[in-house]
Amino acid sequence: MKSKKQKMIDVLLKNANPSIKRRIKSEILHNLTAEEAALYQEQIIQEEMVQRVIACQQDNGWIGKSLHGGLDTQEGGTKYLAEKALDKETPVLKRAMDAFASIPLNDFCYDTRGKIIDEFKVTGHGHNLIRCACIARAGYDDVIDISPQIQLSLDCFRRVLEVDSVLDITHPIRGGKQLVFNDYEKWPCRYHLDILAHTSSWKNQQNIKMISDAITKLMKRDRPELVNLVPSSWVGYPLGPLGAFPAQGLTVKVTCLSPSLMSIPYRNRPEVYQLEYIEWFSRCGVVKHIPALREVVDDIMRTVDDEGICHAPILELKDWGPYCGFRLEKDWKSKTRKACDITFRALLIQHYANEEG
Repeated sequence: MKSKKQKMIDVLLKNANPSIKRRIKSEILHNLTAEEAALYQEQIIQEEMVQRVIACQQDNGWIGKSLHGGLDTQEGGTKYLAEKALDKETPVLKRAMDAFASIPLNDFCYDTRGKIIDEFKVTGHGHNLIRCACIARAGYDDVIDISPQIQLSLDCFRRVLEVDSVLDITHPIRGGKQLVFNDYEKWPCRYHLDILAHTSSWKNQQNIKMISDAITKLMKRDRPELVNLVPSSWVGYPLGPLGAFPAQGLTVKVTCLSPSLMSIPYRNRPEVYQLEYIEWFSRCGVVKHIPALREVVDDIMRTVDDEGICHAPILELKDWGPYCGFRLEKDWKSKTRKACDITFRALLIQHYANEEG
């Protein structure tokens, strides 16, 4: 009898688009042939959304006119191309990475009017942090050195375990009405997790266990004053961080899109799974050490039917933006295309959550 995982693979190889088929063969089955790779590459590069990204690329390699945003920006464009499984040497992706390597951080294309926001001084912020997450997602960390930011990401999770709570590394402003992080402090955010999820040089049992312990602590809810508390960053003025994790109450079940991993009631909507974050935790190898996340993965797999299609209740993110993006099919007008996208992410979660090493 076929396992659920095999049934998922079978239904996707039959119905999904070339990007999903290629990634299954390369990431999960490890049996992608050179002929298949060439065929998939040719098919993917011709897709309308990929061509839209290519059309946005400027002469210097930068995609669009901004860094932070959707498909028509350097961040959204490069992450989408990487998720679509284009070859690393594909001109549009290589030129975008060359732009990251050559364009200085004070260039106006970074959206900061020439000001450099130091990601080591301002936790949860810094356009170089976004840049490094894009490089990691594209698999270019072996070409462009982002090792300092990988270490920073580890240190931010480690800091959770070194302090009693986020209150120890913040200070109040505006008469105590708002909390901001102290300069040169550390606290994990969406981009730190993104960097770790898409690199492997940091992976050893000690680091994986450390991140697991930090996440377990962040998932606690025994101190009401800390639940869903996300301090601001100070960039000359208080600014919401790039998806910093809450002091407590971290969860992967949400009611709406929020950069931070916390449950916010929204229009009486039920809580559903945020697949992107679950996938990233799985890629980091922490699921096996965190019972609450293990139960999440098991729950998702329980919704896979006999045909191999996943029916988990998920946060439906049809578009790509700085805080969302996992749709690889061209649209969800077809139930089959929608099912392929959701089932593929569930397959990745199951695969990486149970991967040894």
